[in-house]
Amino acid sequence: MDKLFARFANATAKAAGSPIAFLLCVTLVVAWAASGPIFRFSETWQLVINTGTTIITFLMVFLIQNTQNRDGAALQTKLDELILASNAENQFIGIETLSDKELAALHARCVEAAQRSQTLVEKAQSERESRAAASKSGKARAKPASRSRPQVRKAAAKPSS
Repeated sequence: MDKLFARFANATAKAAGSPIAFLLCVTLVVAWAASGPIFRFSETWQLVINTGTTIITFLMVFLIQNTQNRDGAALQTKLDELILASNAENQFIGIETLSDKELAALHARCVEAAQRSQTLVEKAQSERESRAAASKSGKARAKPASRSRPQVRKAAAKPSS
Protein backbone atom coordinates (compact mmCIF):
# COMPACT_ATOMS: atom_id res chain seq x y z
CA MET A 1 0.00 0.00 0.00
CA ASP A 2 2.86 2.39 0.87
CA LYS A 3 4.57 1.81 -2.46
CA LEU A 4 1.36 2.44 -4.37
CA PHE A 5 0.70 5.65 -2.46
CA ALA A 6 4.31 6.78 -2.97
CA ARG A 7 4.05 6.28 -6.73
CA PHE A 8 0.67 8.07 -6.78
CA ALA A 9 2.04 10.97 -4.68
CA ASN A 10 5.11 11.33 -6.92
CA ALA A 11 3.08 11.28 -10.11
CA THR A 12 0.52 13.74 -8.73
CA ALA A 13 3.17 16.13 -7.38
CA LYS A 14 4.99 16.03 -10.71
CA ALA A 15 1.78 16.64 -12.67
CA ALA A 16 0.60 19.40 -10.30
CA GLY A 17 3.91 21.22 -10.73
CA SER A 18 3.72 21.25 -14.51
CA PRO A 19 2.93 24.28 -16.68
CA ILE A 20 -0.08 22.44 -18.11
CA ALA A 21 -1.59 22.02 -14.63
CA PHE A 22 -1.10 25.71 -13.96
CA LEU A 23 -2.75 26.67 -17.26
CA LEU A 24 -5.67 24.33 -16.53
CA CYS A 25 -6.17 25.97 -13.14
CA VAL A 26 -6.02 29.46 -14.65
CA THR A 27 -8.52 28.37 -17.32
CA LEU A 28 -10.84 26.95 -14.64
CA VAL A 29 -10.72 30.19 -12.62
CA VAL A 30 -11.34 32.31 -15.72
CA ALA A 31 -14.29 30.08 -16.69
CA TRP A 32 -15.67 30.32 -13.16
CA ALA A 33 -15.31 34.12 -13.17
CA ALA A 34 -16.94 34.35 -16.62
CA SER A 35 -19.89 32.29 -15.40
CA GLY A 36 -20.55 34.79 -12.60
CA PRO A 37 -23.10 36.86 -14.54
CA ILE A 38 -24.93 33.69 -15.60
CA PHE A 39 -25.38 32.66 -11.97
CA ARG A 40 -25.90 36.28 -10.88
CA PHE A 41 -22.80 36.05 -8.65
CA SER A 42 -24.83 34.06 -6.18
CA GLU A 43 -23.60 32.53 -2.97
CA THR A 44 -23.76 29.09 -4.59
CA TRP A 45 -21.55 30.34 -7.43
CA GLN A 46 -18.98 31.56 -4.87
CA LEU A 47 -19.31 28.37 -2.84
CA VAL A 48 -18.36 26.26 -5.87
CA ILE A 49 -14.92 27.86 -6.27
CA ASN A 50 -14.30 28.10 -2.53
CA THR A 51 -15.18 24.47 -1.89
CA GLY A 52 -13.33 23.18 -4.95
CA THR A 53 -10.11 25.02 -4.20
CA THR A 54 -10.24 24.09 -0.51
CA ILE A 55 -10.63 20.39 -1.24
CA ILE A 56 -7.86 20.39 -3.84
CA THR A 57 -5.52 22.31 -1.53
CA PHE A 58 -6.30 20.00 1.39
CA LEU A 59 -5.50 16.87 -0.62
CA MET A 60 -2.42 18.35 -2.28
CA VAL A 61 -0.89 19.24 1.09
CA PHE A 62 -0.72 15.56 2.02
CA LEU A 63 0.58 14.44 -1.34
CA ILE A 64 3.28 17.08 -1.47
CA GLN A 65 4.27 16.47 2.16
CA ASN A 66 4.63 12.76 1.46
CA THR A 67 6.86 13.48 -1.53
CA GLN A 68 8.98 15.97 0.44
CA ASN A 69 9.36 13.55 3.35
CA ARG A 70 10.71 10.85 1.05
CA ASP A 71 12.95 13.30 -0.80
CA GLY A 72 14.30 14.58 2.52
CA ALA A 73 14.94 11.06 3.80
CA ALA A 74 16.72 10.12 0.57
CA LEU A 75 18.87 13.26 0.74
CA GLN A 76 19.78 12.60 4.37
CA THR A 77 20.72 9.02 3.50
CA LYS A 78 22.98 10.23 0.70
CA LEU A 79 24.62 12.79 2.99
CA ASP A 80 25.13 10.13 5.67
CA GLU A 81 26.83 7.90 3.12
CA LEU A 82 29.13 10.76 2.07
CA ILE A 83 30.01 11.40 5.71
CA LEU A 84 30.80 7.75 6.28
CA ALA A 85 32.92 7.55 3.13
CA SER A 86 34.91 10.70 3.98
CA ASN A 87 37.05 11.98 6.81
CA ALA A 88 34.12 13.99 8.17
CA GLU A 89 32.97 13.56 11.73
CA ASN A 90 30.49 10.71 12.06
CA GLN A 91 28.60 12.62 14.74
CA PHE A 92 26.90 14.55 11.93
CA ILE A 93 24.99 11.44 10.86
CA GLY A 94 21.37 11.71 11.92
CA ILE A 95 21.53 15.33 13.09
CA GLU A 96 18.22 16.04 11.38
CA THR A 97 16.55 14.59 14.50
CA LEU A 98 18.27 17.02 16.91
CA SER A 99 16.41 19.84 18.61
CA ASP A 100 16.72 23.39 17.31
CA LYS A 101 19.00 24.28 20.25
CA GLU A 102 21.28 21.31 19.57
CA LEU A 103 21.42 22.14 15.85
CA ALA A 104 22.24 25.78 16.63
CA ALA A 105 25.11 24.70 18.91
CA LEU A 106 26.48 22.32 16.27
CA HIS A 107 26.14 25.03 13.61
CA ALA A 108 28.00 27.52 15.82
CA ARG A 109 30.81 24.99 16.26
CA CYS A 110 31.04 24.56 12.48
CA VAL A 111 31.07 28.34 11.93
CA GLU A 112 33.93 28.69 14.44
CA ALA A 113 35.89 25.92 12.71
CA ALA A 114 35.30 27.57 9.31
CA GLN A 115 36.50 30.92 10.66
CA ARG A 116 39.66 29.33 12.11
CA SER A 117 40.29 27.63 8.78
CA GLN A 118 39.74 30.88 6.88
CA THR A 119 42.18 32.69 9.18
CA LEU A 120 44.83 30.05 8.51
CA VAL A 121 44.26 30.30 4.75
CA GLU A 122 44.50 34.09 4.83
CA LYS A 123 47.69 33.92 6.95
CA ALA A 124 49.29 31.45 4.54
CA GLN A 125 48.29 33.62 1.57
CA SER A 126 49.77 36.69 3.22
CA GLU A 127 53.03 34.85 3.93
CA ARG A 128 53.24 33.68 0.30
CA GLU A 129 52.65 37.21 -0.95
CA SER A 130 55.32 38.56 1.43
CA ARG A 131 57.84 35.97 0.24
CA ALA A 132 56.98 36.71 -3.39
CA ALA A 133 57.43 40.45 -2.84
CA ALA A 134 60.72 39.89 -1.02
CA SER A 135 61.89 37.61 -3.79
CA LYS A 136 61.04 40.20 -6.45
CA SER A 137 62.80 43.02 -4.61
CA GLY A 138 65.84 40.80 -4.06
CA LYS A 139 66.01 39.95 -7.75
CA ALA A 140 65.59 43.60 -8.72
CA ARG A 141 68.63 44.59 -6.59
CA ALA A 142 70.66 41.61 -7.73
CA LYS A 143 70.30 42.34 -11.45
CA PRO A 144 72.38 45.51 -11.62
CA ALA A 145 75.12 43.97 -9.51
CA SER A 146 75.25 40.87 -11.65
CA ARG A 147 75.90 42.98 -14.76
CA SER A 148 79.08 44.55 -13.46
CA ARG A 149 80.61 41.42 -12.00
CA PRO A 150 79.36 38.03 -10.92
CA GLN A 151 78.58 37.68 -7.26
CA VAL A 152 78.51 34.53 -5.27
CA ARG A 153 75.78 34.63 -2.66
CA LYS A 154 75.07 32.12 -0.02
CA ALA A 155 71.33 31.54 -0.06
CA ALA A 156 69.53 30.03 2.86
CA ALA A 157 67.73 26.84 1.99
CA LYS A 158 64.03 27.59 1.62
CA PRO A 159 61.39 24.93 1.93
CA SER A 160 59.46 24.63 -1.29
CA SER A 161 55.83 25.64 -1.03
